[in-house]
Amino acid sequence: MADPVLLITGASSGIGAATARAAAKAGYRLVLAARSEDKLQSLQQELGGSERVLTTRCDVQSNDDQKAMVEKALATFGQIDAVFANAGRGGSPGGFSGADPETWRDMILTNILGVGMTVQHCLPALRKSRGHMLLTGSAAGRVTIPGSMYSATKWAVSAIGYGVREELRGSGIRVTLVEPGMVDTAFFDEPPKNALQPDDIARAVVYALSQPAHVDVNEVLVRPTPPIEDDK
Repeated sequence: MADPVLLITGASSGIGAATARAAAKAGYRLVLAARSEDKLQSLQQELGGSERVLTTRCDVQSNDDQKAMVEKALATFGQIDAVFANAGRGGSPGGFSGADPETWRDMILTNILGVGMTVQHCLPALRKSRGHMLLTGSAAGRVTIPGSMYSATKWAVSAIGYGVREELRGSGIRVTLVEPGMVDTAFFDEPPKNALQPDDIARAVVYALSQPAHVDVNEVLVRPTPPIEDDK
């Protein structure tokens, strides 16, 4: 049987790129999608070249880009066995009282609409492969963070995950929400010293993917270990 195919959005850096590297080591062929083609091409060469890795420019806010992404994946590899809907954007300062609404618009369209369209366009291929859908949620989507529209978008991603899991019940498709705490990525100018690394989340993704077909890992919440206090 041919090696399985994993499609990753937001694959050019951070969690997406780290997951691409981890999945390549686990034997996956890859479809890497992002807005930055240069970074994708560098990853392609690093991870086995065009025989193992397809790159495609995709702005997840674009329905046409998402449709073309799936069409290219199927034309190249003939199958999609897993999808990691990972593309996302961070928030802006100001809270609900003073944030720039245009920043909200861009973030909402990426974090919610973009995820929804990735799910929709990839589902026909996943139904054929009885594959696996993974979504990047967040620890911020499980708690109330004052003034955070970003947190609100990640609550929405959790709702998408729960909703699509119920829609697909009985199809054989597994659905996993991967929910990182603070990760040392470009989202944060000065992450704390104990922040998670992208590789930490990549291992969680590969863990979920590696389970046998009868095991559905619904959620993986990964938080940094709190700093050690001197008096303890």
